[in-house]
Amino acid sequence: MGNENKMREIRIEKLTLNIGSGKDAEKLEKAIRLLKSIAGQNPVKTTAKKRIPNWGLRPGLPIGCKLTIRKSRAKEIIARLLRANDNKLSESQFDGNGNVSFGINEYIDIPGVNYDPGIGVMGLEASITLERRGYRVKRRRLLKRKIAKSHCVTKDDAIGFMKNEFGAKIGEAE
Repeated sequence: MGNENKMREIRIEKLTLNIGSGKDAEKLEKAIRLLKSIAGQNPVKTTAKKRIPNWGLRPGLPIGCKLTIRKSRAKEIIARLLRANDNKLSESQFDGNGNVSFGINEYIDIPGVNYDPGIGVMGLEASITLERRGYRVKRRRLLKRKIAKSHCVTKDDAIGFMKNEFGAKIGEAE
C-alpha cells in the first residue's frame, strides 16, 4: 500500500450549493438567508443572461443565489447533505467528468439546520466536483494544457469515491 500513486488520488475540488428563485425578490432573500445558515458564509446572487419575455426575465435580473465551499468544510457539509438524502444517490446523478449533483427537497432534513419560520419550506441543489492532483494544468493562466483521458475522473471513479469516502448507497435510476 506504500507504493500508491498520489497523483491518482481523487479529492473534492468544491461543493456548490444553489437555489433558484425566479424573479421573486422575497424568495431570493429567503434563499440567501438559508444558504448563509447552512454554510456560514455569504452567497452570491446569480443573474439572468437572456431575455425571456414570457417569464418576465431580462438580462441582469437576479434569479437565484449560489455558494462555493472548498477543502475540509466541503467534506463536512457533504456528509450532512447526504444524511438528508439517507446516504442514497442514483447512478443518473453522476456525470462522465467526476461531478455529482443531487437535490434536497426541504432544508429541514439536513442535520443541524433548524426550521426558520421566516424562510418557510425551501429546497436546494448541491453539486460536488471531484478531481485528481494536476488539474491545475487546465486552469492556470500560462501554458494551459489538456488533461489526459487516463487522468480524468470517470463516472465509476466518482461512484467508488462516494461509496468509500461517505458510505453512499448507489442505486439504479428511479
